[in-house]
Amino acid sequence: MSNYYALVAGLPNIAIDDSKLTYSIEDFRSEVYNTLTAKDRELIDLFFYKFDNKNLLAYLRNPESPLDTRGTLTLSQMEEIVRSLKEGETGKDKHFPPYFAPFLEEYFGEEKDDSISWEDRLASYYYEYAMSTPNQFVSAWFELNLNINNILAGFISRKFGLDKNLYIIGNNDVAEAVRSSNARDFGLGENLDYLPALQRIAEEPDLMDRERKLDILKWNWIEENTFFDYFSIEKIFAYLLQLEMIERWVSLDRVAGEKMFRALIQGMKKESLVSLDEFKRNNNN
Repeated sequence: MSNYYALVAGLPNIAIDDSKLTYSIEDFRSEVYNTLTAKDRELIDLFFYKFDNKNLLAYLRNPESPLDTRGTLTLSQMEEIVRSLKEGETGKDKHFPPYFAPFLEEYFGEEKDDSISWEDRLASYYYEYAMSTPNQFVSAWFELNLNINNILAGFISRKFGLDKNLYIIGNNDVAEAVRSSNARDFGLGENLDYLPALQRIAEEPDLMDRERKLDILKWNWIEENTFFDYFSIEKIFAYLLQLEMIERWVSLDRVAGEKMFRALIQGMKKESLVSLDEFKRNNNN
């Protein structure tokens, strides 16, 4: 296991009460990426692949669409990958998210099932691939997000009388339980300690408050699961996750942004598993 003493020590402090952020996830990648081992770079790629997913779907709809620069692929690389896989080539000599191949095979296939969106199909491939990583923290992070999305989709589908099977993705135990169970908690109450919090969040009428509470839940999970990590790739990955969380709230428009960001801060200060001072100390190591 690689330890990144100097790297972690040199990362800019990110405090949850900062209202301005001068360090972005793109800055993080450009500064950190080449200092990591090849194996650890693959983990960072997993995070940024979600922007490649967005870019792939946009490109398939309209090749003239501008790409999100946070993705790992350039426009020319995207064009070449789509062309080669569309023509049945393996693309083994090209660097791209490996799950693009089965997704594009399905996308360009003759049989199409329009009941499930292409966004959800690609997300399913993405989560399956990310959860297969040997790194337990990173794998667990992606499974947490898959579970949260599926459970909330189940609650919302039930509330509005929708067919939940159209919105549940993946094939892990939680996904199957949400699909098959009519119990209030989908039969998961004894297996997921965060389920009661999700039930309360699902009942939150204000969408922005719901997002704030979801971020608090995820923030707490990150802190709890990296509490004893100091200079590892897990700490670096956690830093990236938290940096994106803060960046997203800071980037909101001035009025909504300040209101929601301050609410997020107060919620995190009150509900976080570790104090602000402990958080700062951990990121100063």
